[in-house]
Amino acid sequence: MSILIDKNTRVMTQGMTGKVGQFHTVNCKAYANGAECFVAGVTPNKGGQSFEDIPIYNSVAEARAQTGATVSVIYVPPPYAAAAIDEAVEADLDLVICITEGIPVHDMLRTRYRMRGKRTMLIGPNCPGLITPDEIKIGIMPGHIHRKGRIGVVSRSGTLTYEAVGQLTALGLGQSSCVGIGGDPINGLKHLDVMKLFNDDPGTDAVIMVGEIGGSDEEDCARWIRGNMNKPVVGFIAGVTAPPGKRMGHAGAIISGGQGGADAKLAVMEECGIHITRNPAEMGRVMQRVLKGG
Repeated sequence: MSILIDKNTRVMTQGMTGKVGQFHTVNCKAYANGAECFVAGVTPNKGGQSFEDIPIYNSVAEARAQTGATVSVIYVPPPYAAAAIDEAVEADLDLVICITEGIPVHDMLRTRYRMRGKRTMLIGPNCPGLITPDEIKIGIMPGHIHRKGRIGVVSRSGTLTYEAVGQLTALGLGQSSCVGIGGDPINGLKHLDVMKLFNDDPGTDAVIMVGEIGGSDEEDCARWIRGNMNKPVVGFIAGVTAPPGKRMGHAGAIISGGQGGADAKLAVMEECGIHITRNPAEMGRVMQRVLKGG
């Protein structure tokens, strides 16, 4: 089992004719069932063309109507990326994954407002995407480090997603699904949303949760875990405590009013029964010990 995507998912790439979109579409198409999963590209005024035998359409609505794709991945440049999300939401897609970094915050505020009442789920922006190992990957993660298994991974940090996965794979622990939710202050799915999906997934036995300084999403998720999660969770918070108002890493990694520091987040997580580590090199080993009853 998996969450959000599997070998039956049909995907379109928004920004197909750009270098970044083409590069990652080729890599995703080459991974597992990607040749069957990636069925369309979207670039305005480029309809009728094709890339790697994938037809290109002028709009998301047209691509969906012609191919049945219900998931979009966005590699559109920052000034136009929020509008690309809007278009995918208006086309009533199931899921939108926005890889683009640097989208203006006011653009995302408008987009999140427009998404109210809509059923489309958003991952990102400024995220690596998600993968169901040996089935499909949508995004920029290195596919070769993943192994099919029963551990879920959800992370705000792209590189620490790869680090957690690499450690698990080296220890012989495969992954059910890995979701990079991104580190922007205005984004889509949160840790809590993904954790609920993992909790309901019969193919996931445990979860690694990687957070960052700033905000309260990790604490909110931890409190939900305490009262609802029936699977063990290993947690890590990236980023050292910085002075108030200082930015560390992602755009959302900002400590405000003395709240959102790494130590404070880890304390709440530990109180809520999450098996924490303060060393990112130990995420896999902590999970291994937890699974062995340690």
